[in-house]
Amino acid sequence: MKKILSMLFFFPVFAIMSGQGKITDQRDGTVYRTINIANKEWMGENLRFKAGDGMNFFDNDPNNSKLYGILYDWKTACNVCPKGWRLPSGSEYQSLIDYFEHIESWGKVSNDPSSFYIQLGGLQDTEGTFSELDESGYYWTSTEYDNNNAEYFSYLLLKDMPVIDISRKEDTDDISGTEKINKYSVRCIKE
Repeated sequence: MKKILSMLFFFPVFAIMSGQGKITDQRDGTVYRTINIANKEWMGENLRFKAGDGMNFFDNDPNNSKLYGILYDWKTACNVCPKGWRLPSGSEYQSLIDYFEHIESWGKVSNDPSSFYIQLGGLQDTEGTFSELDESGYYWTSTEYDNNNAEYFSYLLLKDMPVIDISRKEDTDDISGTEKINKYSVRCIKE
């Protein structure tokens, strides 16, 4: 289900409607901004935890991780969130989209501390090619299709117009998700 939303560039949530906070990842001391959306606490930034195998920096450049986070394969993504946090399901991403559509608060925000803030970190495909930096954000969900494929959430800018997609099998039977060896960004949700 693709949706074109005319005024979407980042996910703003105003402090009146939701809370914001911080979490410190005890594994490496990284501090992440968090945001409460529809009674769920989400990380407001892409994960930057160095997990060894199964992860990569865009263009193999560690300097890209500060702004864009790190790209992970699906298996690593399922296990990389800090203690007390986990990878969101496809249904949870769908609820996130439904929430923003319902309150009609889409808009362009740069560094608003109360926004969900999509970081357009691109991807690394199965052949190892990096692409779409500053054009798209692909995010793993915890929802698995089969041994080789899983659901993902994507946010793309096409001619400065956002296109949002969730590859949910329950929406269309012929959707197969994406190969788990691709490397995408991760946002965590509190357990």
